[in-house]
Amino acid sequence: MIGRRVFGIETEFGCFVRDERVGTSETVVEAVKNYVFHKARLGLIDLTARDEAFEPARSGGFLINGGRLYIDAVGSHLEYATPECASLFDIVAHEKAGQRIVYNTLKQMNWDERVSFHNNNIDHFAGHTFGCHENYLVRTDERLPSDWHKLILPFLTTRQIFAGAGRVGGHRLEHAGFRPSLSEVADHPIDFIWVSNVYNVEPDPTVQYQLSQRADHIVRENASRVRFNRAIINPKWDSVYGYQNYQRLHLLFGEGNMSEYAAALKIGTTCLVLDLAEARAIPNWLRLQDALHTLKSISRDPTRKWIVTLLDGSTISAIDLQRAYLQLAQKRFAGRDPETDWVLHEWEYVLDTLETDPEKLEDRLDWLIKLRILREYMEDTGAQWGDDALHSIDLEYHNINPEQGLYYALQQMGEVKRVVDDVQIDAGITTPPADTRACARGYVIKRLAERRYNRYYIDWDIVYVDRNRQVDMRDPFNTYMREAERFVVML
Repeated sequence: MIGRRVFGIETEFGCFVRDERVGTSETVVEAVKNYVFHKARLGLIDLTARDEAFEPARSGGFLINGGRLYIDAVGSHLEYATPECASLFDIVAHEKAGQRIVYNTLKQMNWDERVSFHNNNIDHFAGHTFGCHENYLVRTDERLPSDWHKLILPFLTTRQIFAGAGRVGGHRLEHAGFRPSLSEVADHPIDFIWVSNVYNVEPDPTVQYQLSQRADHIVRENASRVRFNRAIINPKWDSVYGYQNYQRLHLLFGEGNMSEYAAALKIGTTCLVLDLAEARAIPNWLRLQDALHTLKSISRDPTRKWIVTLLDGSTISAIDLQRAYLQLAQKRFAGRDPETDWVLHEWEYVLDTLETDPEKLEDRLDWLIKLRILREYMEDTGAQWGDDALHSIDLEYHNINPEQGLYYALQQMGEVKRVVDDVQIDAGITTPPADTRACARGYVIKRLAERRYNRYYIDWDIVYVDRNRQVDMRDPFNTYMREAERFVVML
């Protein structure tokens, strides 16, 4: 456990249909979802709508590992949400377990050579982007300053120097000035709900390679309406993590890390910065003049100087800005628990090595691992930046099929640093974390699925089978196993 915080990751998978005889990406996603719940019986499908527009009945459900698998109506992506975790290494194992569930399903359907799913965030040619979102339990009482998000934005916009997934090329967003009519909104609610600005996306030939897959597509610092208004932070006040003075911080600016190490460092450093914010320990000078400009300029800087302009007009490198947060965290949290100390040590090591010899990190940071693959390919073949083949390599880096993905090829050769093993990942397919409420949820779902119970309602904080037969799980830190066992006995 790292401090006292619960967190999770939502991954929207890209789907590539290699054999059109199996159907379209939309029908493939539907078939995979149905197989998970009806054939593999790894969870219980939603019998009622969670949201009439975005999550209608039977569009997904909760899994026996405590997470969720569902179809995101915006874009028809297959999406996996990890269970609530309190350990960095649990979250890495459960995120990878979600990928393993999808891959195993394709293999059982004999589609593993005909369809591939990708833990990426960009469609290079169509200009679409899809997310890897992070959720954190945060205190919303007097401990948190009213403008707290301004104090964490410098960290969030610059953490891409170690958390970026890397991407070939770039996109330009051009606002089209288009607003739908009322009849168009009524006819196509998924397409137009929450629209305030619609934009066109065009390739940007001036960019060869950048740190982030998502930076080009972020247009707001903070926004509750995110359809065509993608923001760094998307406030959510709901039961996913809501409890007493705690609520959910939903980060939209994140991306799919294939590297276990990078994923753990991303989540761990973010937890420590949130600890600093709740302790009111972030000084006011740590504010940006323009967060969106910083986000894009850091991602696109080929010199790797990564200069950031602060609110007072002074400049600082992204590495030194990250060091400012690191030093604050070292002063307050060193020695608190083993996971905190792991993060502090690795954070310092990565920042120092990025400054002195970044190629040493080619075994652990996605953007550097991917860049190494691209450069080796270009040296071997004579390919140039801008060639379509490089986009294909970018895509295949994120292929979750361990027999096809370029990242997994390096993993099998022992050339990338791991923080969990395959035993932990396989366990995460069917076993929830033992120290959050996901433990009870997964236990109850497994028992209901075994008994083929067909009258139930499940949410993050409750499971009930009748009006007066339910188990409440409001506190994300409580395992609720005693209550869950009593509940199952009475079925």
